[in-house]
Amino acid sequence: MSHIPTVDLVRTGENIVRLRKAAGLSVRDLQLALGFASPQAIYKWQKGVCLPTVDNLLILAELLRVTIDDILIVNFLICA
Repeated sequence: MSHIPTVDLVRTGENIVRLRKAAGLSVRDLQLALGFASPQAIYKWQKGVCLPTVDNLLILAELLRVTIDDILIVNFLICA
């Protein structure tokens, strides 16, 4: 048997919201820091529709004062 890691999009999105609030940042703060024209990407991350790119994960981790591992919620699938 092997364990295959997968990112839980919805739980990761909820985690981004929690970490953002704990850091005292608004969606607008993240939008400006990441240089986005609109906040749509951030809302998609928070809703678990998609994940930030690796570059944006690095920036997000720095802004939230956490590691990338602290942001991502990983599940392990068991395969025979």
